[in-house]
Amino acid sequence: MSEIMIIDDDVYINNMLKETLSGEGYEVYGAYSGTEAELMLKTKNPDLILLDLMLPGITGEELITRIKNIPVIVISAKADTNDKVNLLLNGAEDYVTKPFDMEELLARIKVRLRTQGTKDRSVLRVNEVILYADRQTAEIEGTEIRLTRTEAAILKLLMQNPHTPVGRTAILDNISMDTPDCTDRSLKQHISNIRHKLQAVSGKDYIEAIYGIGFKFKPQF
Repeated sequence: MSEIMIIDDDVYINNMLKETLSGEGYEVYGAYSGTEAELMLKTKNPDLILLDLMLPGITGEELITRIKNIPVIVISAKADTNDKVNLLLNGAEDYVTKPFDMEELLARIKVRLRTQGTKDRSVLRVNEVILYADRQTAEIEGTEIRLTRTEAAILKLLMQNPHTPVGRTAILDNISMDTPDCTDRSLKQHISNIRHKLQAVSGKDYIEAIYGIGFKFKPQF
């Protein structure tokens, strides 16, 4: 299921788009300011963004220069040709002028997603930490961190649930098929290895042990 993020401060338009796109089978979530959107993008990685330009906080023009590797369709009342050209040159994949025809917008979304293809779900990003699970590496601010297969599987599960404790049994159940070397006895050591590898690069501790429960990934700001 493709994920679409709507960034528009007009509550009516934002909610209308969410309802329509959800009815089309997309997973949809919305932000109502550029600042809120930037915060959300630290933990979310949608397949497509629908972006208004006249936003409170960070403007759409500013935000689009900070969005990396996610296609953006601008939806704006600005109809000037120069505005469109500048946005397309600065990263927008498409530009739709308000008021827009919903059928046309849906068609443009389908074309863009078909062209883009579904993103690689093995790549996760939470703030500055990027995990390439299939390659068994992580990256922090351009520095590569090599992981074992087991470490990559554990880190992937924790990063998929930032701020949320994941129980020891849940970790073992989720990774047992691919990582038979991880047992209840060895899990703590694998977690310790991940913590030290990440900390050696950033100086930050990203994994917290929750007594009696398990572990959680703590995004650092």
